[in-house]
Amino acid sequence: MDQLLTHRFAANYTPTRNWFHCWNDFDAASISRDLDAIAGLGLDHLRMMTIWPYFQPDATWVSPAHLERLDAFLTLAGERGLDVQVVMLNGWMSGYSYRPAYVDNARFYTSPEEFAKQSLYFREVAAVANAHPNFLGFDLGNEISCCWSSGADLAIGDAWYEKIATLMDEVSPGRIHVNGEGHGPWFYQETFSPAKLATRPKIVPLHCWIYFTEALKRGGPLDPPCVKLAAGMAALARAYAGDPTKPIWVQEFGASPEWMDEAILPRFVEGMTTAAIDEGVSWFTWWCSHDLDRKFSFASLEYELGLLTVDNKVKPHGLAYKELAEAYRGKPVSLDRAKSHVLPPPAQLNMDATWAWLLDWLSG
Repeated sequence: MDQLLTHRFAANYTPTRNWFHCWNDFDAASISRDLDAIAGLGLDHLRMMTIWPYFQPDATWVSPAHLERLDAFLTLAGERGLDVQVVMLNGWMSGYSYRPAYVDNARFYTSPEEFAKQSLYFREVAAVANAHPNFLGFDLGNEISCCWSSGADLAIGDAWYEKIATLMDEVSPGRIHVNGEGHGPWFYQETFSPAKLATRPKIVPLHCWIYFTEALKRGGPLDPPCVKLAAGMAALARAYAGDPTKPIWVQEFGASPEWMDEAILPRFVEGMTTAAIDEGVSWFTWWCSHDLDRKFSFASLEYELGLLTVDNKVKPHGLAYKELAEAYRGKPVSLDRAKSHVLPPPAQLNMDATWAWLLDWLSG
């Protein structure tokens, strides 16, 4: 069965010990406990962030120690039956920018010298990751336009994306490579065109946040604009792809207790996931696996997004997600509804026009 049209469930892994600074202070025992807890939820893959300046501290040198830690991480995940999408040019993480000091930010998308730095990183990581059968593929970066924006000049971003996507295919052939962009380019003009994001990858990753997309301004957490956001964004991506059967990956979705009463979180998880399943979404990756240790300084909403607590206890909405994974994982995706409710893409690319499109889709 085509894995792109088979339901899969996962989490974006957030290490309980030292967040992603764990790459600088690697603790295999702690990571193993986390991965055991994730596997215990019935999940089958992870999205794992590298931190680019940690791995490549110099323009012409990738740290062997960090590559060894990635190698160890892939082994640990594989032992637990977890595939791993390795996220590379980070870049943007939980509200912070981790931009290498040697990067010319203004010429990130256009300079051959900058592309050579980026290419070195992908080639060095590929040499390690390709040896692991559970290496799912590369995600070129996490919401990369939050760090490096070409603004409304979408041709610049699209040309770079094509170039880096070709590189990913070259250094790791046969894997599933994506561009884990945020909601921005789907809602307004920002760095990449929706058409490019919808057509270039084998499966389209979407980040479906009810707060940042402004869905919460249009209804409560269990109202259609919120609970059907992922389903609607899947239909939107397929409209831009010109293909109602394009495989879709809801790569980030989540909810902070600051946005809704914790008592309704399990209902939100179930409602958003099942609505997206009805719309023919293939893969689901919750943000995030674990809550964050409060010894670190983040915006308040970041701390309690996990399916699990910092000490690996399953939260009520984590249990709801586990039940969904057990019910749907491995089953074929139904595209009947997606094929029966097709709209052309929005005539304009801005927040108002995109939301008008989504509300029209919701009413159909």
